[in-house]
Amino acid sequence: MTETSEREIAFLTASELVEAYRRKTLSPVEVTEALLRRLDRLEPEINAFVLVARESALAEARAAEARWLSGAPKGLLDGVPVTIKDLFLTKGWPTLRGSTLVRRDQAWDEDGPPVARLRETGAVLLGKTTMPEFGWKALGDSPLTGITRNPWNLAHTPGGSSAGAAAALAAGIGPLALGTDGGGSIRVPCAFCGLAGLKPSFGRVPHYPPSVFGLVAHNGPMARSVTDLALLLTVIAGADDRDVYAVPPDGRDWRQGIDAGVKGLRIAFSPTLGYARVDPEIAVAVAAATRRFAELGAEIETVEHVFDDPARAWLTLWWAGAAKAMGAYSAEERKRIDPGLDAAAQQGARLSALDYLAADAVRGTLSLVMARFHRRYDLLLTPSVAVPALKAGELLSDPATQREWIDWAPFSYPFNLTRQPAASVPCGLTKSGLPIGLQIVGRMYDDALVLRATRAFEQAQPFPRCPLD
Repeated sequence: MTETSEREIAFLTASELVEAYRRKTLSPVEVTEALLRRLDRLEPEINAFVLVARESALAEARAAEARWLSGAPKGLLDGVPVTIKDLFLTKGWPTLRGSTLVRRDQAWDEDGPPVARLRETGAVLLGKTTMPEFGWKALGDSPLTGITRNPWNLAHTPGGSSAGAAAALAAGIGPLALGTDGGGSIRVPCAFCGLAGLKPSFGRVPHYPPSVFGLVAHNGPMARSVTDLALLLTVIAGADDRDVYAVPPDGRDWRQGIDAGVKGLRIAFSPTLGYARVDPEIAVAVAAATRRFAELGAEIETVEHVFDDPARAWLTLWWAGAAKAMGAYSAEERKRIDPGLDAAAQQGARLSALDYLAADAVRGTLSLVMARFHRRYDLLLTPSVAVPALKAGELLSDPATQREWIDWAPFSYPFNLTRQPAASVPCGLTKSGLPIGLQIVGRMYDDALVLRATRAFEQAQPFPRCPLD
């Protein structure tokens, strides 16, 4: 196989791989071997993996190849390589959560719900991807694995907390990835790395064990195409009796209707939500993206103020979760954790039950505000992130005006509070060549419309591949 053909394989979508398997123009073994070679070459630069499952991935690929040759594929993703964020329980592999504190010598004998669904459909699990410690920030470094880098520019972060998932996808190492999103952890890295990502409605993709961050924490798909988002969501959505909040399954194929377009939809565009400071290049690119929807037949209205900044409420819930997570470790052990995580846990330890309940009340009120908003508008468009990808290892883009990482990611966490579906899709590049993301938010449980609008934009404004090779 030539280098050119290997790169072509690397950037095929999952849907294209399945079709190639059906036609027998490619095999799961051929694809897995090509991606592992690519991983070996690029991993020293991007540092996206905490575990590479070379032997088991090849064994899964051989089994999938045999099924395709016999005309009996196991499921929708039979033989398709997928990466797993190191926050999902995966049978036989340690789940370290970006931390040196988690003991490796445990009985890792259970798959989390999305991983179990992937195995049932025959997916090839390439390995586990990096994340910041316990997923506490939307950046790509941790005490366990060091700095993960953005394939578009190695001096910059891929974002997080689904950091390695985004870096691997952008670099052409697997067409699909499992991510999580408690405050932007799918949408931020997808924006920084030029990818499509969906935070589904809460409960759409089951979670187990329960997140310490409670009702703001979502599981979801990440990919290089919107059709692949819908394909992966079809596999991982549905009930699992280990998650008491899981939405009942309806057997839907989320690809159905995805190409129906946006003509006639009522769409609001909010450049700042009423409080955000946005980098000028981001603002220009997102405004131009909004005009695409008008060209596609949607009715667009600019809404300057949607709600007041709910940062304090989200931080209260986040700090409480950090305190709960760190409460399992001694003071001596906590000396080894990310200082920012320790500071968040200390903030959480000072909160009262009344503080938590007040923050949860804000969450409920904000959900009502958005329910009323969506009586008038089908969708809301905003930037995904207010700034381009930060330099690797940095916490703030402007330390003079920012105190928390969410200060540069003001568009994502509100919709974790409301639990609505929200997607990020690439909509341009900065002058320095860093990707820019557009966020598309839908009413609660209307994930199908979010996917449909995201697909319509992707078709109207295709995005280039990452040049790293």
